[in-house]
Amino acid sequence: MAIPLGVGDSGDALIAEESAAHSAKRETLEPGRALVVTDFAPPSIGAGERLIRMAYRLGVSASTLTSPFSKPAKPRLLATVTTPLSGERAAGVALRAGHFLVHGVKAPIAQMDFAPTARLTPPFERVVHGFSWMRDLAVSAPREQCTATAERVMDAWLDANEKPGKNAPWHVENVGHRLMNWLVHAPLILSGSDSDKRLRIIEAMAGTARWLDRNVAKAPDRMGEVAGWCAIVAAGLLMPEGRPRRLFGEAGLIRTLGELVADDGGTLSRSPLAQMDAIALLIDLSACYRATDRDPPEALDTMLNLLVPPLLTLIHSDGSLSSWQGAGAIRADRIAALIDASTVRARPLKNVRQWGYQRIAKNKTTLIFDAAPPPLARNARSGCASTLAFELCSRGQRIVVNCGGAAFAGGQVPARIEQGLRATAAHSTLTLDDANSTAVHINGKLGAGVSEVEVDRKTMKVEQGLATRIEASHDGYAARFGLNHRRMLIMREDGSELRGEDLLVPVGKKGKRGKIGFAIRFHIGAGIELGLSDDKKGAGLALPDGTYWQFRLASGDDDGDLSIEESMWVDGGGRPQPIQQLVIQGMTSRGGGRFSWLLKKMG
Repeated sequence: MAIPLGVGDSGDALIAEESAAHSAKRETLEPGRALVVTDFAPPSIGAGERLIRMAYRLGVSASTLTSPFSKPAKPRLLATVTTPLSGERAAGVALRAGHFLVHGVKAPIAQMDFAPTARLTPPFERVVHGFSWMRDLAVSAPREQCTATAERVMDAWLDANEKPGKNAPWHVENVGHRLMNWLVHAPLILSGSDSDKRLRIIEAMAGTARWLDRNVAKAPDRMGEVAGWCAIVAAGLLMPEGRPRRLFGEAGLIRTLGELVADDGGTLSRSPLAQMDAIALLIDLSACYRATDRDPPEALDTMLNLLVPPLLTLIHSDGSLSSWQGAGAIRADRIAALIDASTVRARPLKNVRQWGYQRIAKNKTTLIFDAAPPPLARNARSGCASTLAFELCSRGQRIVVNCGGAAFAGGQVPARIEQGLRATAAHSTLTLDDANSTAVHINGKLGAGVSEVEVDRKTMKVEQGLATRIEASHDGYAARFGLNHRRMLIMREDGSELRGEDLLVPVGKKGKRGKIGFAIRFHIGAGIELGLSDDKKGAGLALPDGTYWQFRLASGDDDGDLSIEESMWVDGGGRPQPIQQLVIQGMTSRGGGRFSWLLKKMG
């Protein structure tokens, strides 16, 4: 059954009316700004502690500052940490069976090369050299059944990395995570009967902490620096003569967090994975404070309360994560466990300015819309040209998605397609001439393109109730093609209907002559069966739960035809899944164009 979208249709007329009124007041967003450091200052301390902190920063040893007339204390741990965070049990079981399991890929421990010269994919680098596998191992079985595996990997790694060096093992972020995991999960590697091995491990912890003291500022971005500072503070809490290091680390950590996070709580990389990583680091660090009967600085609790609500903004009605800036659809149980461990109780933010993701949640239907510029190159991690893309999920079934998963490349996702997963075409939005709205470079960085986005959001009356309308535009194609892309989305309050309009608006008073190729892509969720209408202006979507939706183009729009093409979607485990996509494509005038469409639940 076709759904008319002609000029006489009241909904389409409403869209046209709203489009004509686009000159009303709108908010212009530029790339995100960090928190003002003066508003996010280190804990207030006395003159004596300030002097200790300054002296330690200048290189005076901790033993000289704390016990100038005594022998330096022997390396040891002062407390055992209990963290509320848990790992992946399946990965831990695989470790006990003799394999690393990273995004579904197994690698035998016996064949793993831990040396700095080894060429590992980024996911394996993070697990192997960051020792995140310790969290997985800890939840796989009682401790006594895990210590042999932990000691085996620890010994092999120390044998291959006797001294600090270069490459992946000594990237500041990997070192920070490694030291944090050593300290938080110390019983796994310090419970053996061999006193020489225990001493070797504790000396490695002390040496790593000293290396971080000198090198933490050399991290390539703020997220890596935060990992390093968290490890420095944890070492200052859990190792002897740690007061100078703790004071030094707290000041550096709080300053760097202020530079990492925007005023609405979103990391400047706009990456959900970085957001989760920052939350997890602060949870572990808070557990280190509790283990030593100390309260974390108020600024750290404030930051944790800032970080959680933006992450909730990206959670669909199925409880799992939407796919943005390289992230995959992280499972609902992992997200819930992280939020529970944070102890932060908050609601999702509907309108997150610098974080940039708009959210509409109506009757168990969620719409998530990227309405902000992409991150700056210095902040980007697996940066994606996703401006004005959206995802739609109804009652736990994802209907429109983005491909996602670029950050998982090197596991089951082939590394060679990582750059393609970051492209505009891998997201549910419009492309011109097969070009990205923002240039996608190697190493996860982004180039020129979208510099600002205008956003307008309001609640409006429609037939049979209310609806939320979000209108946004970007200038990513202005320099190359003389056109701005404007997208308007209107979702009814019962979540059963989404109306959209994509406009190409000429820059300046006169548009260019000629035509240009365009494509508007809607990547369709896994398990949905698609059927194209005979006139190539509509399609039916049969969902796995038995519901049926229909997609339809405006009846007066003759500039493009609808087709069904193959696509792929990366799930939360890093596994690529074959899906399909609806594509509106054709040639349109360089003087501008308008494409209206409707996605409606039929039963």
